[in-house]
Amino acid sequence: MKDAIEVFATLGQRLVGFGDDERTARLINEACRANGWFTPHDIRRSVATLTRDMLQRPLLEAWIAPYPIPVATPRRVLVVMAGNIPLVGFFDLLCVAIAGHRCLVKPSSKDRLLVEYMVGALREMEPAFPVEIYDGTSPVDAVIATGSDDACRLFRSRYGGLPTLLRGSRQSVAVLSGRESQRQIDALAGDIWTYSGLGCRSVSLLFVPEGALPELHMPEDMNPKYRNDYLRSRALLTMTGRPFVDLGGAVAVEQRAFPASLGCVAYSCYRDLGEVVAWLAGHDAEVQCVVTECLPHPRRAAFGCAQSPALADWPDQRDVLAFLATL
Repeated sequence: MKDAIEVFATLGQRLVGFGDDERTARLINEACRANGWFTPHDIRRSVATLTRDMLQRPLLEAWIAPYPIPVATPRRVLVVMAGNIPLVGFFDLLCVAIAGHRCLVKPSSKDRLLVEYMVGALREMEPAFPVEIYDGTSPVDAVIATGSDDACRLFRSRYGGLPTLLRGSRQSVAVLSGRESQRQIDALAGDIWTYSGLGCRSVSLLFVPEGALPELHMPEDMNPKYRNDYLRSRALLTMTGRPFVDLGGAVAVEQRAFPASLGCVAYSCYRDLGEVVAWLAGHDAEVQCVVTECLPHPRRAAFGCAQSPALADWPDQRDVLAFLATL
């Protein structure tokens, strides 16, 4: 069988220009019909990010170098995928297969078409490649699952006797100094609204110095479903008399907590960065990444980079390869 790195690097080459040919253009349209939150731009962006930041031989070789993989005893690892953004579960598939285990993929119904395409492409390049769509009945040795907090409770009950790596709901924050350039603020808008703000790496809470809420410019091609959420949020705030800033396609409300709806961005004014550091420490289990240049954080991302994680930007800061190496 071909080396796993070779297979994934070849996949990366094949995915260049995804959507430019008739087959993948049709797939994109079908995926958008199956999930109204997906847009052709978002799908192309997701695939391009995987191709650029993960599916490159030098990146993959450097990434796995510190680990004792491929493992001596392959296991059957079930990967239960989320479907909030296009191909969000592909990273776990990559981890399992490159570690030398057999990956049994359970796609979300919201992202089944794109995931099945990826699995099919891998098997087409190497028929013996250890990845397949889970049939729902085969025994498994370990589980990696991502979903809502309620789903995680179900996973713990269902797979309690197995080694598991489970992820629940998280959101991301940005911490501003007030000295950011316009270029950084424009990049922050991408961190907030890429994928309609649905990802765990989507920034939905801003910490800003008092009186320094930046002027944010929303993308012009926002999903109509997001605009509907914005209109509902604006109407509710108006009816209840709660102050807000109308951003033209979203509302900004002052609160030191994540917003409950997509069409809303929260912001909190601080006097001292120590307040923010304390808040982050107290809410660590809720935070995926922190976009900032004014304080250190183990999951810090540069402006404009929140939605483009590198291979070692572990979700929830849990090292997937280390978990897989011990099975």
